[in-house]
Amino acid sequence: MKTVLLTGFEPFNGATINPAWEAVRALEGWSGEGFRVEVRQLPCVFVEANRALAAMVNALAPQIVIALGQAGGRGEISVERIAINVDDASILDNAGRQPVDRPIHAGAPAAYFSTLPIKSMVAAMRAAGLRAGVSQTAGTFVCNHVFYGLMHHVATHPVKAGFIHVPFLPEQAAGRADNPASMALADIVAGIRIAVEIAVTVERDGVHVGGATH
Repeated sequence: MKTVLLTGFEPFNGATINPAWEAVRALEGWSGEGFRVEVRQLPCVFVEANRALAAMVNALAPQIVIALGQAGGRGEISVERIAINVDDASILDNAGRQPVDRPIHAGAPAAYFSTLPIKSMVAAMRAAGLRAGVSQTAGTFVCNHVFYGLMHHVATHPVKAGFIHVPFLPEQAAGRADNPASMALADIVAGIRIAVEIAVTVERDGVHVGGATH
């Protein structure tokens, strides 16, 4: 039985809701053929978020880890390809910190690639009628910080891991002058369900668990 760890952030930047956490907690207790899901919330705080996630990975020993975050303004579920070794915050985190041009891990690689089957995930989401795409940047705020920290932590372990950004919920976008894109929570949850199922059954893009290539 594979353990799949899903994480989502607490609300940040004065918001009262975070769609990443709302989607993740909707899947608490979910299990399927050969897997079970564990969900955890992360603080939207530099350093502390990575410490918390590392402790969760060590305690649960999951085979798959998918961290989720909010990307306000994006109109699709964004499956991230790459995490970069820099914090460069344009706003304060929830502890009032705002690191600028600072490495996440000094002396570590400049970047890590997701080890999830990202294109297979996106293809399956689109086949289900959901807006989804591969993203080439996770930004330089706490989302990228956690994505990089996760990949650094599991770099020498047989764990598939990566990061997914999700849009605002409709209630977050309503009334905003910039009229940002949004997505219904049910659609975000459906997309994450698909992402988990693909991560469990596809070893890497084009190769299913067991070695079969399609």
